[in-house]
Amino acid sequence: MKKPEHTVDIFLQPGEVYFGGRDTRIRTLLGSCVAITMWHPGMLAGGMCHYMLPGAPHGKRDTLDGKYADEAMALMLLEIGKVCTTPKEYQVKLFGGGHMFSSHQIPSFDHVGAKNVDMARTLMKRHGFKIIAEHLGGVGHRNLMFDLWNGHVWMRHQPPMSAEYNNGVLCLQ
Repeated sequence: MKKPEHTVDIFLQPGEVYFGGRDTRIRTLLGSCVAITMWHPGMLAGGMCHYMLPGAPHGKRDTLDGKYADEAMALMLLEIGKVCTTPKEYQVKLFGGGHMFSSHQIPSFDHVGAKNVDMARTLMKRHGFKIIAEHLGGVGHRNLMFDLWNGHVWMRHQPPMSAEYNNGVLCLQ
């Protein structure tokens, strides 16, 4: 389907979840965070979450918080239930989980992005979603644009800028 004449453009901040219909475009910017896109081809509808951490801290809270992978997934499952659909009906794409600095600057064994990626895959398997595409890990940030009228996700992957000082002047390359 081609782009509708009038569209709703949503920018998703970290910790947010959004579901919409065929007139919606969802955008976000990712570093070590992960975005999960879900699209229902029959309904031309779907959503995206942008989570920051793999799991919520222990303790009782009154509301779900989309900053955490497990709770973002719970919020997405609530949206799926509202339209009487099941996880297996959705096409899922995963993005993010990158290092924001050159790989030689940060040890990878304790990288939050890698933990976020592992949690995304675990949650997809646990709830019966089928992952059809992913762009995960690496170095740098990603700009995403998700069109709900056709399920396409457009992504730009940017490596971190390198910088050198020359006589006290910062030169960005």
